[in-house]
Amino acid sequence: MVAQLLFRDKYVYADGAIREMVIWLLPHPDDERPHGLKYRLYYGYPGKPLVRYDNERGKGDHRHNGDHETRYTFVSVEQLIQDFKADIERLRGEHDE
Repeated sequence: MVAQLLFRDKYVYADGAIREMVIWLLPHPDDERPHGLKYRLYYGYPGKPLVRYDNERGKGDHRHNGDHETRYTFVSVEQLIQDFKADIERLRGEHDE
């Protein structure tokens, strides 16, 4: 069995910023992805990422904020998306999307 796409969403803001969220269900959980998911959440401009959440092999769950990378504690898909959208709101200076 290969990874199954669970969710894909892409939105382009009027100023050209891009929000993209992609989540896959893996065939089996493993040590690096005990939740059994692979994900990539991106916000930024073409060629200029501002914030990203992902869990590539060898790094586990983590967050990129500009050039800084920190570990991310995965709780749930809902929390992941909520944290990601909160970062976008902070970067855009908005309270509502």
